[in-house]
Amino acid sequence: MSDLAKKIAELKKLCEEEGLDAVDEIARLEAKIQSVSKAETVWKRVELARHPDRPYAMDYINLVFENFIELHGDRCYGDDPSIVGGLALLGGRPVTVLANQKGRTLKENVRRNHGMANPEGYRKALRLAKEAEKFSRPIITFVDTAGAYPGLGAEERGIGEAIARNLRDFSTLMTPVICVIIGEGGSGGALGLCVGDKIYMLENAIYSVISPEGCASILLRDAGKAKDAAVMLRITSDDLLDFKVINGIIAEPEGGAHADPRKAALAIKEVLLRDLEQLCAHRGEVLVRYRKQKIRTIGHWKDN
Repeated sequence: MSDLAKKIAELKKLCEEEGLDAVDEIARLEAKIQSVSKAETVWKRVELARHPDRPYAMDYINLVFENFIELHGDRCYGDDPSIVGGLALLGGRPVTVLANQKGRTLKENVRRNHGMANPEGYRKALRLAKEAEKFSRPIITFVDTAGAYPGLGAEERGIGEAIARNLRDFSTLMTPVICVIIGEGGSGGALGLCVGDKIYMLENAIYSVISPEGCASILLRDAGKAKDAAVMLRITSDDLLDFKVINGIIAEPEGGAHADPRKAALAIKEVLLRDLEQLCAHRGEVLVRYRKQKIRTIGHWKDN
C-alpha cells in the first residue's frame, strides 16, 4: 500500500509539471488505498476477536462475579460443556449467568466442542433462564461462538428448533436480560444467547450472520477474499452500533482484551452494574414490551 501511495504522489507531481489531466486515475488509486486500508482495519478486529489468548467466558465470570456455581444438564438429553450456566452474585445481587465457552488446550477444545453448542446446550440455557424468571433473577449472557454445531447428531436432536425456541422465549422473559458479545458472535449459534434488553459488544468483538471465510466462499467464489467479505458484512462493533443492533460498545485495553483481562472485566462489570440498577426498577411486562419493540425495529429504515 505504501508503494501505491508513493506512485500516486509521483503521478500528481508529473501532472503538475507536465500539465496533464489524470484526476480520475488518481481518484481511482486513492479509493483503492482507502479500500485496502479499511479491509486491513476490519481484519485486524477479526484476528483480535479470535486471538488464542483472548479471555473466554469463564475468565470473565471469575473476574466479574462472586460465588459462581455452575449448573448442568437440560433435563432432556444431557449436558453440553460448550455452554456454561449457573448462579452468581454481582455487587451482592443474585444473577443467572449463561455463556458460550471455548477451550484453551486441544483436550479442552474437544470437550467444549470449540464453543459450538449442540441442542442440549441451548435447552440447558433456556431451562436456567426460566428458573431465573421464576425467582426474579436478572440474566447475564456472554456470547463467544463461531456458530452452533452443524453435525448430524445436532440436526437429529433439533438444533434449529432449540435455537428458535430460545429466540421466542428469551424475548418474553419477565426478568432483565443483558447480553455481552465478548469475541465471535456467529450466526444462529450466537442468537440463541443474544436476545435481551441490552446488548453490548467488546470493542474488538465481531457479530455476523456468517464467517468472513464462509461469505467469501459463497458470494465471492474465493475463500481467499475473506478480508473483502469482512468489510462487506459490516461485522465490527462500530457497524453494529450504527445499525442499532447493539446498545453500546465496551472499550478494551490497548492491544485487545488479552493485554489486560482484569481491566476488560472491570469495564464489563461497570456496565452490568449500571444497567441492572435501571432495568431491575421496571416491571417484567414493561421489560418485555420494550424488548419486543427493540427487536422489531432492527433492520427497518426509511428512504428520504
